[in-house]
Amino acid sequence: MSKGLIVICGATATGKTALALEIAQSINSIIISADSRQVYREFNIGTAKPTPAEQDLIHHYLIDICEPTETLTLAEYQEKAQNLIDKKLTRFPLLVGGTGLYLKSIVKGLKIPRVAPQPRLRLQLEALGQQQCYQILQQVDPIASQKIHPNDQVRTLRALEVFYVTGMPISQQQGENPPAYPIIQIGLDCSAEELKKRIETRTKKMIEMGLIEEVKNIVRKYGWELPLLKTLGYAEIINYLQGKLSLSAAEKEIIVHTRQFAKRQRTWFRAYPEIEWFDTTSSKLVENILSKLNDTLGLEN
Repeated sequence: MSKGLIVICGATATGKTALALEIAQSINSIIISADSRQVYREFNIGTAKPTPAEQDLIHHYLIDICEPTETLTLAEYQEKAQNLIDKKLTRFPLLVGGTGLYLKSIVKGLKIPRVAPQPRLRLQLEALGQQQCYQILQQVDPIASQKIHPNDQVRTLRALEVFYVTGMPISQQQGENPPAYPIIQIGLDCSAEELKKRIETRTKKMIEMGLIEEVKNIVRKYGWELPLLKTLGYAEIINYLQGKLSLSAAEKEIIVHTRQFAKRQRTWFRAYPEIEWFDTTSSKLVENILSKLNDTLGLEN
């Protein structure tokens, strides 16, 4: 029996959700989310999470699997996603999203040290200061230090955390082990001007759908300092609710920040030559992609 994984990726607002629904229905498949915020419950509108009606059309996985107060690590996501893929391979599951590391962890088979965050250890290391922490890293893991910028505190602390917990340099625990099953990666893109229009339209729609009320409800339940409220689309509304921005200014900031985020996503995905790119504005988008999938994976839709 033939097996394979279909990846649908691209920058935010390029239409990944809508395309995935059409493809999944055409081939009778399922959708596995690769979005680092859609895993959290209650963060719906601002994350452009598939609506309940869309989720009723096709079975979605790895959406709403965590409480907003929890943290899902990359290693945990990889394990959950890979287990699902292994079970669903004969249905050619769709792995859909714009979180590059989530996708890379599956497609490249990243080897990720299974070390949970160590709050006390991190506090001790942070107290030393970034300069001293980086000097320690140079001593205990010179290979990792060459790949980490001296000012990159997050990666420096993580590398030291892994070393002190396992006794082994993180550089010896990393690498890639790509899966044996065939993978076809579909990338969605469009002109910068078209993407700008899409981001503007989607931002307005999010506000019309009740983004402000969603944020208010989250604040009532979890307070103003919830880390997820500092992310794109939510931080700007928080500033509006706290009187730091007018609603129109908050909307403009969301648009600007989303465009900047989309630019970073496009740069990330363009670094992978194995991604097959399609113009999301094409009238034959679904037809062209289904043809490509059939040629590559031998699908019969």
